Amino acid sequence: MSIFGSKQKSAKKIFPAKNIGGQIQVSPDKSISHRALIFTSLANGNSCIKNFLNAEDTLNTLKVMRKMGVSIERKRDTSLYVRGKGRYGFSEPSGKLYFGNSGTGMRLMTGILAAQRFSSVLTGDKSLSGRPMKRIIEPLTRMGANIMAKDNQFPPMKIKPAEEIKGISYDSPIASAQVKSCILLAGLYSEKPTVVSEPYKSRDHTERMMDYFEIPVEVNKNRVKIQGGKNWPGRDITIPGDFSSAAFFITAALIFENSSLEIKNVNLNPTRKGFINILKKMGGGIEIKNERQSCNEPVGDITVKGSKLKGVSLSAKDIPGVIDEIPLISLLASQADGKTIIEGAGELRKKETDRLHAISCGLQDMGQAVTENIDSLVINGRPHSLKGARVKSHSDHRMAMMFAIAALKAKGETEIDNTECIKTSFPGFFNILDEIKKC
Repeated sequence: MSIFGSKQKSAKKIFPAKNIGGQIQVSPDKSISHRALIFTSLANGNSCIKNFLNAEDTLNTLKVMRKMGVSIERKRDTSLYVRGKGRYGFSEPSGKLYFGNSGTGMRLMTGILAAQRFSSVLTGDKSLSGRPMKRIIEPLTRMGANIMAKDNQFPPMKIKPAEEIKGISYDSPIASAQVKSCILLAGLYSEKPTVVSEPYKSRDHTERMMDYFEIPVEVNKNRVKIQGGKNWPGRDITIPGDFSSAAFFITAALIFENSSLEIKNVNLNPTRKGFINILKKMGGGIEIKNERQSCNEPVGDITVKGSKLKGVSLSAKDIPGVIDEIPLISLLASQADGKTIIEGAGELRKKETDRLHAISCGLQDMGQAVTENIDSLVINGRPHSLKGARVKSHSDHRMAMMFAIAALKAKGETEIDNTECIKTSFPGFFNILDEIKKC
């Protein structure tokens, strides 16, 4: 029997589970899927992307590439066959380039489009149209890009051909993989080096993929340097399971006593594993097995046991490595003994929704006291205290999924107002959740 029912098409009713268990594979990695599509489209020659994520965000990037003349053939086994057009091989699109809800797609492609010999207009949905783009417009303008945006800040963005893209040395005020990647991708069009430094190391999938395609790249802690002006041939690439997707089920297993769950073929990139390190500090029973390398990314299997958890403190330097998992850490904190303090997390206010506020409101609706400050949350754990309630996803896929996990542990029925947004990143989420629950 399914634990899920629905009152209306986009709302979801979720009932408590007794336990969690089984063996699963999660959806392909979204961040790597975006980048694989970009790098194979820019390559000279053919590539095969195996295990591509078929979700709204990544499919919007695929549509953008097709609109600029890239031949992409989809197979039933989730493989894509891409005929790369080279760095300057894109065709001028006949209309606007729509990225839906994807900040990754829009920000990374802005770096590429800034160097093209044609104009383009980049648009997105209501949520993306309110997300800050000044953080990429300013460094790209220094590189010679010609970009106009609403209030010089928000989409839609219009890009006109640049006279020249120049390599720069840029000290980013924030640790952001999207900002870093945007600048590095633009730097591919410069004959001189491009250097990006960050206050803390953010996700490094772009640097790893550059190295995989034999694009000259040097990484020294929080500093990345590339040499542009080079072409590269097509190459096959396999996408591992998404760690951020796995994190939802890791959380579900941890908060149920006597649970045992194995998640196969998960990306274990060090810049994504901060969540595991934090969970171990909280007392989480997690073991990694069968570690190996696949297309320049570490991959392995994760075993999770239900655990007695304790509170933990996070500072600003911890946040870049767990930026997507803060909602889950907050949920775990509610089921832990003691106080959890999450500081330096103001960047979460600039995601698909204000996630700090959404976490606070949703957990409070479910009976958990949360103190919300400008860039922090304080949660006093009370295991077994959650209660069913009506909660808002704020049309944010990660918030909707986090509250779905919380609902399994709550007493009584929980209804989440809009779960359609989950399709942007993880269309199979509820199928897997239904598979691992024990009623």
